[in-house]
Amino acid sequence: MAIAKAEKQAHGPASEGDWAIAIRQRRKALLQRLGMAAAAAMIFSPLLGWPLSVAWVLGYFTIQALDVWVFSPINSGRVERLTGLRNVAGWVMLVINAGYFGSLSIPMWLLGGPMGGICAAMLLSAGCIYSVINAPGSTPVMLMTASMQFLYLAATPFFMTVYGASTGFVTAAAIAVGVFITYCLSTWQRMNEARLAESAARVEADQKRMDAERIMEGRSAFLAAIGHDLRTPISAILTGAAELERGAADSSARSQAQLITDAGFMMKALLDDLLDHAKLDAGHMTVDHVDFSLRDLLNQTVRLWRGPARAKGLKLRVEGASCIPDSVRGDPMRLRQVLNNLISNAMKFTDTGSITLRFKAWADEPGGHAVLIEVADTGPGMTADQLGRLFTPFDQTIAGVSAVHGGTGLGLAISRQLVQLMDGRLTARSQPGAGAQFTLSLHFQPGEAVAVATPALDQQSRDAVARALSGRRSAAAEQIATPQPLYEAPPIDAPLMVEDAAAEADYDDEDEGRPMRVLVVDDHDINRRAIQLILQPLGCDIATAADGMQALKVCEHTAFDLIFMDVRMPELDGRETTRRIRAGEGPNVAVPIIAVTADTSADDIAACTAAGMTYFVPKPITPPMLLGAITHVMTMAQSAEAAEAETVAA
Repeated sequence: MAIAKAEKQAHGPASEGDWAIAIRQRRKALLQRLGMAAAAAMIFSPLLGWPLSVAWVLGYFTIQALDVWVFSPINSGRVERLTGLRNVAGWVMLVINAGYFGSLSIPMWLLGGPMGGICAAMLLSAGCIYSVINAPGSTPVMLMTASMQFLYLAATPFFMTVYGASTGFVTAAAIAVGVFITYCLSTWQRMNEARLAESAARVEADQKRMDAERIMEGRSAFLAAIGHDLRTPISAILTGAAELERGAADSSARSQAQLITDAGFMMKALLDDLLDHAKLDAGHMTVDHVDFSLRDLLNQTVRLWRGPARAKGLKLRVEGASCIPDSVRGDPMRLRQVLNNLISNAMKFTDTGSITLRFKAWADEPGGHAVLIEVADTGPGMTADQLGRLFTPFDQTIAGVSAVHGGTGLGLAISRQLVQLMDGRLTARSQPGAGAQFTLSLHFQPGEAVAVATPALDQQSRDAVARALSGRRSAAAEQIATPQPLYEAPPIDAPLMVEDAAAEADYDDEDEGRPMRVLVVDDHDINRRAIQLILQPLGCDIATAADGMQALKVCEHTAFDLIFMDVRMPELDGRETTRRIRAGEGPNVAVPIIAVTADTSADDIAACTAAGMTYFVPKPITPPMLLGAITHVMTMAQSAEAAEAETVAA
């Protein structure tokens, strides 16, 4: 609507919109008019006398009050144009308003003589300039208000003749008046052209902004769809590679399967980086503010990377861990992502020596904790030019890095943007041959003590490790699951996330003579086959459905022990399918339903939980993730049954 109005203003100086704009501009200058009239009356009162000055000011104020009333429909925004008698009254008011102000010049000439005439000329010049400035875009309004000032000013040569001025002075005055009037009109014309150009530029800028927003929304939707679709074949690659490795007859076949697995994890890590970068660019990335144990998070991060460091022959050192506060408030997932990126980067470029994590923390005003985390390596270091381009997306500064290490060069750029979202700073220092030091500075508010420690091996962390270990797999790398602790942390009794890949599917079936019945719902055949491939060695009785409607039909007459539900499906998505299963009276009302989704933001997971889903597995799916999810859900179910039995017994 605003753009349409701007276009209308830009296509005709006498349009209704321009008329309304000029009238409203005059209304904004009402106090200026009143002040100018009062000042003129007071200044010229010695010349005119107080009775005449006061009478003139009162008359002018009365005219302004009538002016406000006549134009009130336009000034209030109710209409863009007056009609009928009010329209005639509006034109008359414009003439009377300007004419009454200029009329003060007559008594100034008559009572003050030539000196009064000079004052009158100055007063009329101010009136002309005022009329030009306060009639933007509307030729009729400008002419009605300025023409009266021009007429009074044009009378200057006549009064000069009356008072005996020579012909030369009269002629000069007439020419000066003509030049001044021409200047006023040309100034108004230039102002009007500038206003039209500004209006057109604003319209164009608004159009470009809307086009850019449309492009960004389209790109975000495109990336979300592509990200979802790419995770499907990656799931199949990882699942198939895991089965090939499990059934490999010799070390050569096992190495080839491991190569496929590494490539699959690299693909997923690169895809995650691209999607994160797109979200940050579009301004769609947010950070959470939850209570968590900073000590546990740092401890688990160090434990995670000890195995890869040992596999590469590096020492992973820790300094100052004892000063770190325990319970803080912030975003543990994004902090973990940044730390993994920094350590992965150090691991990538350090061939010999060590990687050192230095921690510092102190109380900060007006409360909370200031925390510094430095990741230092003994790698080749960087030049000043390389440091200047270090945080530029898609710009890897070390020659040959793409061929040797792979990646998109997005990790550090994403890390800095995430840190900025957390109101922190990420800086780098380096010299050629002296390694590199990355310093992360953050401020945390105190948090409530958390009852359970932060889970250690989430999938994001494992992806970072997979990226660092790509092409460097060895037996030492498998020691990730049994690292040396950074400090003595409280034990974690049970896994909380599906990404705890060390989990085993050691659940007990309630009916020993019957295999577990599992329903797999996914619109992609390759995903259904991948889950079947993982579950078949467990002897599960597997049924499949290609969409939500098929799943509802199957659930009406068949009871299952577990349901894997894809979230994005045509016709009826996974969340709505789950709602209908929970709201019905069929045999699967209380059956655990695990969401299988590529959308793993906090809002998406909350939506799954609100729909009645029990747990979730992020795509791409791997056998450890799927088995960990089954273990967790079955453990939850058994704990609930045990608690119910104790309640009944009591």
